[in-house]
Amino acid sequence: MDVADLVNRFTYHAPQNGQSEMYQQLREQAHDLACLINDMCPESREKSLAITNLEQAVMWANASIARS
Repeated sequence: MDVADLVNRFTYHAPQNGQSEMYQQLREQAHDLACLINDMCPESREKSLAITNLEQAVMWANASIARS
C-alpha cells in the first residue's frame, strides 16, 4: 500500500459537486430496505446482521463517493 492511498483513506473529504445528494439517495434507499427487512424478518441474530451489514454497505458506498 502506498502512502498516497493511506493519506486518502485517513483524510476528511468534504462533500463536493452533488455528493451530498448521492449520500442522501443512498441513505433513503438503505432506509427503505432496512424497513422491509425489519417488517419481514423475525427478531433474530440474522436480522441484526442483515441490518448491520446494510449499514456497512452504506458506509462503504459513501466512502467510495468521498474518496474518488
